[in-house]
Amino acid sequence: MLLKEQGKQIGVVAKESGVPIKTIRYYEELGLLHSSGRTEGGFRLFTSDVLSRLHFIKRAQSLGLSLSEIKEFLQVHDQGKLPCDRIKARLQDKVAVIEKQIREMTIFKQELEGLISGWELVSDNSENVICPIIEKA
Repeated sequence: MLLKEQGKQIGVVAKESGVPIKTIRYYEELGLLHSSGRTEGGFRLFTSDVLSRLHFIKRAQSLGLSLSEIKEFLQVHDQGKLPCDRIKARLQDKVAVIEKQIREMTIFKQELEGLISGWELVSDNSENVICPIIEKA
């Protein structure tokens, strides 16, 4: 069959990958995917590597990489090189950001726990104070 030699239709790619057609079109618009042409009916056709590219895109997104970062990695790959060193550097940057967020959240948690542990009933009902316990900090 001629269509199989030319590539897979977008509906088939969507079904096999679990990625919605609209998302596949968006990825193509961004340059993450490349169609190999169209059928006589106007349906996009994709080469057999589209499923591995979609898998890579989804996995990279699940690791917190942006579509622009993913596009950069795919461009390196399309030039015949492995983007592993670049990916490793970006993942290390993400780990550093997460470690900073953990430190900040730990400090925030301690502040909240201190506020809660020092909680006392306040009977003074001042008109200018909404909750004196959190406003005294």
